[in-house]
Amino acid sequence: MFFASDNAGPVHASVIRALEAANTGYVPGYGNDALTHDVQARIRALFDAPDAVVHFVATGTAANSLALATLVQPWQTVFCTAMAHIQEDECNAPVAFMGGATLRLVDDVQAKLDPAALRAAIAAQGTRGIHGAQPGAVQITQLTEKGTLYTLDEIKAVTDVAHVAGLPVHMDGARFTNALVALGCSPAEMTWKAGIDVVSFGGTKNGLMGVEAVVIFDPARGQEFEYRRKRGAHLFSKHRYLAAQFGAFLDDDLWLDMARSANATTAHLAAGFAAAGHAPAYPVEGNIIFIALPRALHRKLMAAGAVYSLTHGPLGDGPDDELLEARFVCDWSLPIAQVDAFLAHL
Repeated sequence: MFFASDNAGPVHASVIRALEAANTGYVPGYGNDALTHDVQARIRALFDAPDAVVHFVATGTAANSLALATLVQPWQTVFCTAMAHIQEDECNAPVAFMGGATLRLVDDVQAKLDPAALRAAIAAQGTRGIHGAQPGAVQITQLTEKGTLYTLDEIKAVTDVAHVAGLPVHMDGARFTNALVALGCSPAEMTWKAGIDVVSFGGTKNGLMGVEAVVIFDPARGQEFEYRRKRGAHLFSKHRYLAAQFGAFLDDDLWLDMARSANATTAHLAAGFAAAGHAPAYPVEGNIIFIALPRALHRKLMAAGAVYSLTHGPLGDGPDDELLEARFVCDWSLPIAQVDAFLAHL
């Protein structure tokens, strides 16, 4: 009954087989091999973006940090929500890679950037001349860190505000595919057609061993990304092993099937919570649930073997009836029988 993170699940067997198949003979390093070029072309086709630049890195933090560094100057700031992954969970790596450019937190609605608040924040940021950090870029997370989903219209509303101000927009897509299948749209519709300039197309949380694709829709920015990736120590020499994972990901729509599985399992879990009288803190729109349960119930569920995260630290001592918020995440591989076992304990 493991609901702690979609980082903790296994790598899909097809990905392991693809790594074995790639592990033969000698090929050029640093992304100059035929497999890497082929998978890059497949991603461009997937996004209906023939001129896009596609590069692979091994972690989501590297993808986000390098992408943002390519978009902003050190004297600028990136607008995001308080619970954005770049703010909450990346140990200031984006700030380091951006050469000191800052993050400017903007009010949100259910963890999504509020366009009116964004417009006001951009206007306020530019009033101090050389004495203040200048507006640099806007960042959104899809799915958000609270499991909520930007609709296509909501993405467009944010990007319109950004582009009127002359700012590019980066999408942190660690759970890109979970959002995509929930919306039932194409990758192009959820990115460049809605005004996104750069996307971190995540694979690690959706069944891969460790690879993310950074897709840059303006090819003029591609060369700078390559320099920053090398300088930041994120250019793999044996690059084919990153490409092999993403190749398997795209074969026979495996990437979509895994995300659909995770989302469906999460919906089943959410229905079980509802049947037991527990309402989520946020809409359940992908593969994450935030929900408050009494301390005594947490204690019993954990004693029965359930593994999940409390949002405010350890269970600790306190009143049995005190409500404590927890996060439940379902990955592609979680058996429905484990969910049913958990719900029986619930």
